[in-house]
Amino acid sequence: MTDTSLLLPMRTGEIRIHDAEGFAGMRRAGRLVAECLDMLVPEVKPGVTTQHLDDLIRDFVFDHGAQSATIGYRGFRHASCISVNHVICHGIPGPKPLKEGDIANIDVTVIVDGWHGDHSRMFGVGDVKRKAERLMDVTYEAMMAGISTVKPGAHFGDIGGAISEIARMNRMSVVEDFCGHGLGRLFHDEPNVVHSAETGTGPELKPGMFFTVEPMLNLGRKDAAILPDGWTAVTRDRQLSAQFEHSVGVTETGFEIFTLSPKGWHTPHTVKP
Repeated sequence: MTDTSLLLPMRTGEIRIHDAEGFAGMRRAGRLVAECLDMLVPEVKPGVTTQHLDDLIRDFVFDHGAQSATIGYRGFRHASCISVNHVICHGIPGPKPLKEGDIANIDVTVIVDGWHGDHSRMFGVGDVKRKAERLMDVTYEAMMAGISTVKPGAHFGDIGGAISEIARMNRMSVVEDFCGHGLGRLFHDEPNVVHSAETGTGPELKPGMFFTVEPMLNLGRKDAAILPDGWTAVTRDRQLSAQFEHSVGVTETGFEIFTLSPKGWHTPHTVKP
């Protein structure tokens, strides 16, 4: 068996600059993962298990001739991470059914022709309480505020500065234990995209850079804990957490979001298909 890892690019410590071929590849991967999450909108409802949703994701990815980046990644066995209520990220799909009023982040990464599309959204399960809905809305606003700073000559810290300001204004906290990351032909590449950074700090943004912006905001404190399974991160105070994620490229004049919903369902908790 060929060791395909030897055929892949390796992390070099430098931020890669991609060309037009890279942008085209990321558009294909980003569109497919966005279509996958669009497919889930009518499926996320009370009584459905997160394992069933993961099965739907797995089938969708394989049926479209793509690969799942997470199946087999460091021993992970699922096509998605599904993080419910106080789970911050990396929730493992399982047999427990979703309940009325739950909120869930569904995070999927596909590989299309070697390019990675990494994307997550918040889903409301049935009718959710106003505080949960507001948390999801503010988290989405924070992500988009961070993305809006992306342009040549800006700095990676500008992204985190904008996110932190939205969280501060709404008396929410930004999780500091996890960050965004470079991607392209690698799942995780340089740089780390810190969501609580200070404006004006960090490397300069240049055309051709690809990375994720994926802030996690908590209603309570920012502190996280990892459960014994080695994956699931939860809020230490058990208050609600939310996350949105887009894959983004720096253009000559600003940014391109590769993972926009073809149906316009960027915030699924507001969609009633």
